[in-house]
Amino acid sequence: MTTFAPNTLPHRHVLTLPTGPGAVRLARETAERALAEWGIGEHHPVVGPALLILSELVTNSVRHAAEVSPQTTVIYAAGADCLVFAVHDRHPHRPRLSGPDGAGTGGLATVVELTHGLGGTAVVRGDADGRGKSVWITLPL
Repeated sequence: MTTFAPNTLPHRHVLTLPTGPGAVRLARETAERALAEWGIGEHHPVVGPALLILSELVTNSVRHAAEVSPQTTVIYAAGADCLVFAVHDRHPHRPRLSGPDGAGTGGLATVVELTHGLGGTAVVRGDADGRGKSVWITLPL
């Protein structure tokens, strides 16, 4: 599968929200609206799993990064054949998504399993200053 830079895709939306209660709901509602505007209906087979993946990633930011990252940014992007989204916070821990001690169990394991099951990719990218990271998900449409 080809990995796309979200700024090269025709559809893009960025949401910055407080890392706290309500973040997951707001991120999902924003995704649902953006996807509908882009012509990716709620019945598309990727939408349900994509919303679950997004929810897990935002939940992780709320649970693990809120103390040092008062804001979380979600980037949504789509093209004719892919959906891309990323969840960014300013907590320095970069979780492993693969390997012998990778995602393990729980939320990140669900993210990796769903992403790979759909033929997608999951990548963690650290900020240049080492004080934050983004988890990027690319799913084929």
